[in-house]
Parts: sequence; structure tokens; C-alpha cells
Amino acid sequence: MSIKKYYYVSGNTAEGLVNFLPSNVTGFEQIVILKHPSEQLKTDVLRGVIKRYEKTYDLEIMLSSISGQYLEGIIIRERSMAIIIDHVAIPDLKATVEVDLSLFLAEQKVLPIENERFHQAYNSFSAGLRIHDKLEAIYVNEMDFAKADQLADQFIRELLKEQPKRKKKSHVYRRLFGTNTTEGVVNIVPQLIESLSHVYHLKGRAGTGKSTFMKKVLAACTDYGFDVELFHCSFDPHSIDMVRVPELDFCIFDSTDPHEIVPRREAEKIIDLYKETVEPGTDEKYAKEIQAIHSNYKSYMKQGIRQLKEAGEIVEKQEQQYAYSDKEREKIIEFIMEFHVE
Repeated sequence: MSIKKYYYVSGNTAEGLVNFLPSNVTGFEQIVILKHPSEQLKTDVLRGVIKRYEKTYDLEIMLSSISGQYLEGIIIRERSMAIIIDHVAIPDLKATVEVDLSLFLAEQKVLPIENERFHQAYNSFSAGLRIHDKLEAIYVNEMDFAKADQLADQFIRELLKEQPKRKKKSHVYRRLFGTNTTEGVVNIVPQLIESLSHVYHLKGRAGTGKSTFMKKVLAACTDYGFDVELFHCSFDPHSIDMVRVPELDFCIFDSTDPHEIVPRREAEKIIDLYKETVEPGTDEKYAKEIQAIHSNYKSYMKQGIRQLKEAGEIVEKQEQQYAYSDKEREKIIEFIMEFHVE
């Protein structure tokens, strides 16, 4: 039975649109790029290809940072092949073949629609991040960094104590487990943790070292030669939200809002950095300042999400201009299938 793995490689963040595709297709023998303005057409083609291959190969399916109704690509790792949309293609990708889907369609006259809402949303998220940094400063000043380092070191020793170092270089797959979309904030954390036997929910406040803790875990696992699935924060992509290591049947992730998950299995444990490393009573001591900063930060986040929703409405208006028949779509799928993975 083949396996489908889902994740995001692009995201709408405070740094703008980020794209982590390259680390997921390093050294591939063939990358097919679907070129067309219609997200729906490209998605329909991808879904058609998935149906052809899903019983034969394990597939990695890249979800869309625009909307849940779209896809950004598929990877057949067993055959060193990817089929991606132009939205996530970058200039320095190797072994690429670009397929212009308009060549398969009846000629269409389409009026371009300006869509600045995405950039407006990025500006709102950026403003929110600057305010969020003030929240971090409160907790940083009340933290015991030595205790935090001690906790991380102890955790790593327990994680790797029976593991020999691998005689291979590790690879880090950079991804996102969710993002801000035109439909709101989404994530697929439950799907990513459900099959693992060792899951750690990392709790804490802004600035209490959750990302630093996970960076230490990342460094230790790569030093031991394990391949790592590294999930960046969809708000601040310089931060880390999850380290997932399939070879260790393990992951650790930031289990706080907006991706707080309640542990449901015995295999899921909580590590609370606020409780362990921050001066007791900090929440109460700075309650007014924290409330004011949090409210201000949230207002910019809501504004950004609202702007993304407006961007989505514009995307839908654009999509309504494109028309294609089932026959044309099937013709494209058949053509793509000629890039055989055997």
C-alpha cells in the first residue's frame, strides 16, 4: 500500500512569501514545471497524475499556501522526480522541463487583475512580528538560560543515548506544517505526529527558547547522521516550529497558539519551558504589558488574514476567466505521464 505524505514548501509570512522547495528536490533527475496562470488547472492536472501513481509509488504532496483547494506539486522520491507548479519553481533548479499548459487549450483572452493584497498582508504580518518581539523581550529578561541549556542537553542525551553515529551525511528537508492562507491559519500537525511513537509538545511563551531548544535537537540529530524534516515557523520563518526524525520515530514541536495540540496518547509528552526556565509569577508581574502587546500584535495578524482573504477573492475572480474541457485536461495529464518515472 503506497503512502501519501503532505506538507507545505511555501508560506505567507512576516518575511513575505517564503519557498523551501530546493531542499526537498536536491539532486533530482527530473523536475517538471507546470506553467499557467490558473491555479485550478494546475491542481486538476496534479490530482490526475496522483490518481495514476498513488497505487504504485509513495507520494509527497505539496499543499498550497493560497488555498486548500489547490496543490503546488508532487514528489515521487523513489524515482527522483517532481512535478511542481510555476508558483514554487525557482531559477536555479536543475534538471527541469517546463510545460506551458496554454498550448493544450483553446485560445483565451484573459484580462490580468492586479492583486496587491498578498503584499499588504505581508506588511501587516511584519508589523505584527515587530510588536511580538516586544513580548519576547519581557520573558527573555526573566529567563534562566543556563537551566534552558541544561534541559536541552539532558533531552538530547536521552534521545540519542542508544544511537550510534551514522556513517553518512544527514540531509535536512526544510518545510512548513501550515501557513496563513486566504482561508485563514491552517496546519497539518495532527497528521504529522499521529504515526510517531515519540512525540514531544514544547510549551512556553514568546522568547522562552522553544526554537533554540529545537535548533539544538536539530544539530545533534544531524551530527549523528539522521535525516531531519525541519518545519519553519509560518509567522517568522527564521524560527523553528518542528523537528521530525522518522528514523528515530520521533518529533518535537511548538505546541502553542495558533498550533496548540492537546496530547491524546501516552506517547505524547509535554515539555514546559515557561514552568522550567522562567521566573515564577512573570505572567502576573507583567500582565498589563503582556495583554497590551498581545492585543496589538493580534490586531495586525487579523488584519493580515483579512487581507489574504481579500487576495483570495481576487484569485477566484481571475480563475473564473479560465475555461478548459475535461478532454483538454486529460490531454495534459497524458502528456505529463510521458515523462515516465521508470
